[in-house]
Amino acid sequence: MLTREKLSSLYRKYCEQKVLSIYLDADEHDPAKRRAWRRTLDRVLDHARSMADQAGDRAAFDRAEARLKTDLRQYDAFLPDRGWAGFATADELLCAETLPVTMPDLACWEDGLRAAPYVRALRQTIPVITVLVDSRQARLYRYRHGDFGEVTSISADTFFGDLSDVNMSKRATTHSGVRGLTDTDAARRFEEVGTERLLKSLTETVRDEAGGYGTVLVGGPAEVTAQLVQRLRRQMDGRVIEDPSLDFHMSHAELRLAAEQAAAKATRSRQDSLLDQVVNLAASGGRGALGRQATLDALDERRVEMLLLSRQFTADHAELADMCVGAALEQDAEVEECGDEPGLRLDREGAGIGARLRFTT
Repeated sequence: MLTREKLSSLYRKYCEQKVLSIYLDADEHDPAKRRAWRRTLDRVLDHARSMADQAGDRAAFDRAEARLKTDLRQYDAFLPDRGWAGFATADELLCAETLPVTMPDLACWEDGLRAAPYVRALRQTIPVITVLVDSRQARLYRYRHGDFGEVTSISADTFFGDLSDVNMSKRATTHSGVRGLTDTDAARRFEEVGTERLLKSLTETVRDEAGGYGTVLVGGPAEVTAQLVQRLRRQMDGRVIEDPSLDFHMSHAELRLAAEQAAAKATRSRQDSLLDQVVNLAASGGRGALGRQATLDALDERRVEMLLLSRQFTADHAELADMCVGAALEQDAEVEECGDEPGLRLDREGAGIGARLRFTT
């Protein structure tokens, strides 16, 4: 999948060249609709082809179309995953890939690639790290780009070899054991120190896997998860979710579903926070813009740090939305498409569009 940086780079590099952009909805599994995506492809290409005919670019369009269709030949009855996107010029295939989110059925032949629909997929680059932990072991799973799999496992036993000096007497003695402790006390102390070292190592690993934006989902016995969550929240406040329903006996499919739900929850929380910022900043005359004109002015003045669009705005004003996204990418701004309740709120308070700004005028 493209990252925001890669999408921005492609947009800027090819903004003055004719690009064929194709998006397909692949979220279809009805056996009665086998190969229906091919008919949809032909339909949207007919529209794009008419655009090429009007512009006198038919030969270039045909070469770009052939490049994208060559990639699509690998698929038969159904497209894998939930969406597909491809971009090509007459001379080069820029990108062709399946996506873990639904896409509109669309084909465009125009200067620069059609970037706005792809914004919905960008959030999939943010990882969700699922952690199952108890006093003896931990397993880490990563959900990103629609893929879910185990990253690593850590056992407290790994650290036991380093615990030979825990509360041990340093004096010569004629008997073995831990001075002043019963065998049970010693075993408990060993386990506590092993767990402590497990949690320390686990915290560092989770932090590295989640990076600066990832969400962490933690499950396991309450006593241990509370310790891990407390450690993680010191460094990742607002990005850690504790779910007591998760345990080591859950299936791979159940854990994946939990990760997807955590990703959706984190997205809503992040978008709510962004909207709070933009609404408050715009109301106070600060670094915020709400509504079409204020946002367009900010884009024109290259002041946008984060562009917000509602899903409804993108659907109702496709050309304008793409122009706004393109302008945002050209100035290396981030772009967020808000769905569900955050999107409805943006519709109410800003007619579907707003921005957080780099500076005021």
